[in-house]
Amino acid sequence: MKILIVEDDLSSRKFINKFMSDYGDCDITVDGIEALDAFLMALDENEPYDLICLDIMMPKVDGVKVLKTIREIEKQRKIEGDSRTKVIMTTALNDVELVQSSFNSGCEAYANKPIDTKKLTTVMEKLNFKKKKD
Repeated sequence: MKILIVEDDLSSRKFINKFMSDYGDCDITVDGIEALDAFLMALDENEPYDLICLDIMMPKVDGVKVLKTIREIEKQRKIEGDSRTKVIMTTALNDVELVQSSFNSGCEAYANKPIDTKKLTTVMEKLNFKKKKD
């Protein structure tokens, strides 16, 4: 499985990378521009990401705008349904409107920081992602 972690905070980035490494190979970007570049590069190389962990509050381009752009690119390229990249939004904010906006923009799940590993494990199971075999 191929995973993109989009997180500007170093400690959150390390934590998510450690957790997600059990599920697949992780790439890391620190802002929305880098995330879109990585997403497009993966599509162009015919190796799209299976999962993106996307922070909402980031410099340059915020996570909701990145998510909307990803979904628009997928639509243009006729990537639909289960073929679309799964997206888990992460944030330290407790903002109901932001959560709703993320779901309206097409995310599959939402995780508040600090991230609860039990809840995130449940989310991964619901998305049918399995841990790698050692």
